[in-house]
Amino acid sequence: MDKIARINMGAAGGPTVTVEGLGEYAGLGGRAMTSLVVAKEVHPLCHPLGAENKLVIAPGMLSGTTGSMTGRLSVGCKSPLTGTIKESNAGGQAAQVLARLGYAAVILEGKPEGDDLYKILINKDGIQVIVDNSLKELDNYPVIEKLRKEYGDKVAYMSIGTAGERKLLAASIACTDPELRPTRHCGRGGVGAVMGAKRVKAIILDDAGMKMRPPKDPEKYRDANRKFVEGLRKHPVTGEGLPAYGTNVLTNVLNEAGGYPTYNFKTGQYAGAANISGEAQAELEVKRGGTATHGCHRGCVIQCSGIYNDKDGHYLTKQPEYETVWSHGGHCGIDDLDTIARLDFMDDNIGVDTIEMGVTIGVAMDAGVIQFGDREGAIRLMEEVGKGTPLGRILGSGAAVTGKVFGVERVPVVKDQALPAYDPRPIQGIGVTYATSTQGADHTAGYAIATNILKVGGDVDPLKTEGQIELSRNLQIATAAIDSTGMCLFIAFAIMDQPETFQALLDMLGSFHGITMTGDDVVALGKKVLSAERDFNTRAGFSKQHDRLPRFFYTEPVAPHNQTFMMKDEELDDVFNW
Repeated sequence: MDKIARINMGAAGGPTVTVEGLGEYAGLGGRAMTSLVVAKEVHPLCHPLGAENKLVIAPGMLSGTTGSMTGRLSVGCKSPLTGTIKESNAGGQAAQVLARLGYAAVILEGKPEGDDLYKILINKDGIQVIVDNSLKELDNYPVIEKLRKEYGDKVAYMSIGTAGERKLLAASIACTDPELRPTRHCGRGGVGAVMGAKRVKAIILDDAGMKMRPPKDPEKYRDANRKFVEGLRKHPVTGEGLPAYGTNVLTNVLNEAGGYPTYNFKTGQYAGAANISGEAQAELEVKRGGTATHGCHRGCVIQCSGIYNDKDGHYLTKQPEYETVWSHGGHCGIDDLDTIARLDFMDDNIGVDTIEMGVTIGVAMDAGVIQFGDREGAIRLMEEVGKGTPLGRILGSGAAVTGKVFGVERVPVVKDQALPAYDPRPIQGIGVTYATSTQGADHTAGYAIATNILKVGGDVDPLKTEGQIELSRNLQIATAAIDSTGMCLFIAFAIMDQPETFQALLDMLGSFHGITMTGDDVVALGKKVLSAERDFNTRAGFSKQHDRLPRFFYTEPVAPHNQTFMMKDEELDDVFNW
């Protein structure tokens, strides 16, 4: 990965492509690449859908190698949903292929005149930007089906659905999985709307003729990777729970802990949780001829994805993730897996973030648009989004917009991004992350659930304030670094509990690049990324007053623990004081 491609979509006479060396971005990958480019090159006060914004696509530092778990792709920009800097990442095959093609980043710049729609082909011969108006108003599955007929099955695809074309604030970017289904999404923050604003419908990535990226020390790299995989396989979360039941293994866990937000964050437990749990989901998938164990990209050893078939045994969607099952399920009072799976397929096809859409529908339910538990009503609302009706455009713009339009008081967002599937009142640590993350409410920014609930990496009582600031701070630093490597965030479970597995990760990074990596180097990288992101947000007009949860979390106790979010403002302001 020794080059950066800049594609100026707004150049006079049509889009132009420039390929340059890495320069000051040398050594960066993933989130470090996207955030440092955006922080340096994007005007913080620009309109996110305007020509000044840039969409940065970057594989991780280890993507495109023989290393396991290295297939995460980062996409960065100024977010149209939050107004902050944004990094959204996904699995699938795109990162591996783009890395093997030698690109540390592909940057979409400018904005074309007119209404032509473009596709971008990237292969060993270079980059072509091609007008293809036949893709207009197609959703992701039809887009990929059409492109496969032209470019075949030995490539990777990125695409947006109609939500991205319409520049809806919840729009995602789809990446194809090993079966070439558009199921892995850069979901959060409206990155699909920015791609739509650039008039790019799809990116075809073809690494035919390219080899795996070679490490500087092949023998040490192989040995480190072997030890790393051994650590993942022997950890109870990454070696047992996630492969058996997927991420939805968390439904029963969080429900029992009283941290499962239900009926738009009115209570912390859901009576129907067992019906939509990971255990129930896995049993149904296997019974119908699907699978509860599947990798979202080649080289994954955790295998937390799956295939969900309908009652007739036909493919319906990939295994809905925990966040999706919660947002469309318990949050909305829906305890039917088939309904949730259908909504998941619609999210992927239309191209919207499942967390944002599920929370938005729950807010609409709170407003009385439909009733909690109305399965068919939820599907109808998603159909409105797909059709692009006025109501659909409101819903597709996320929970904050929907709450304002319908006059809802309880709107669970931070910096206008919907809260994920953990209530911050009985899990204080995740509340700290939600409030202070550089990118709006985001569980992955600093996954305090690991230590608060799963007791990975220690034990910090989720019901108390003590230790939560340090926990979230350390996790946010570590996460920013992991997001830069191309590694799946789930490796954190093993590296937090097993010093030898963390050392194996350091050895993988070091032996690949021909350097010695230490834990201090990882911390320094994470701090560098977070500092750049916070600097951008400050210049964009954000202050410590934006690092807060909505007031109802401070004033409304939630059952069964009957407590509020208790972290003091001055404590939250101390998270990034390192």
